[in-house]
Amino acid sequence: MDYLNIKDDARMPVVVELNKLLADYHIYYQKLRNFHWNILGKSFFDLHIKFEELYNDAKIKIDEIAERILTLRFHPMSNLGDYLKITSLEESSEIKSDLRMVSDILMDHKKLLSQMSLVIAKAELAGDEGTIDLIGAYIRDLEKSSWMLDAWTKKASDKLNQEILQS
Repeated sequence: MDYLNIKDDARMPVVVELNKLLADYHIYYQKLRNFHWNILGKSFFDLHIKFEELYNDAKIKIDEIAERILTLRFHPMSNLGDYLKITSLEESSEIKSDLRMVSDILMDHKKLLSQMSLVIAKAELAGDEGTIDLIGAYIRDLEKSSWMLDAWTKKASDKLNQEILQS
């Protein structure tokens, strides 16, 4: 039974971009595990907990992305070698400072958000509201995590834009 109101040829571009996002999330997940295990210094307690929070969230998203691909009636990619061929993220050395780890994660967030935008664009063309809804929530969550990590990199004396916008 075909329960989707989306033609196969319209679903394929969405699935291609979802598989890229799945690959990106696998590399991101492993990088977070790496950083969680290897963080040292005065930021240990804060970042050890934060990296664990982020990789637990990534693990859930990996499963949801794969299940969305299955919902669209395709098999998700599932081999690490295949992920490494198509990901836009890079693996990381475990020997980094706390600031470098957070900076690397923020760069990954930028790439993940870019890939999410590509998924949304393809889903809009296909009329795929389920994928749009799923990825839209991911964008909101990742932007919030990015803001928090970016705030961690700042000095207490740094200021945000203080211009008051008026209508």
